[in-house]
Amino acid sequence: MHLLDKLKARWEIESNGQIVVIMIVFAITGFSSLFARRLIFPLIGVESADPFWYKTIMWLLTIFPVYNILLLTYAALFGQFHFFWKFFKKMMSRFIPGSSGA
Repeated sequence: MHLLDKLKARWEIESNGQIVVIMIVFAITGFSSLFARRLIFPLIGVESADPFWYKTIMWLLTIFPVYNILLLTYAALFGQFHFFWKFFKKMMSRFIPGSSGA
């Protein structure tokens, strides 16, 4: 089975074009979250000299939620909100014990 066919079956989508749009949404979101980090970290006082564990905790508390908001926003703009909403719920079910993700 071809890689794109495997992705379509796993993600329950119909076309190769939809795969391209989904990849674009992921790319734009990742790039945007880098800019968000550059803006947010100085505002909350996180500096490059801070310990890695501190920066990681601050990233989880600030940038992770921003990433998810950006992801769903870009998904809606590109017409893929349904796919990304399912993706988001599944991802959150891995972080929150007892949630179904369905």
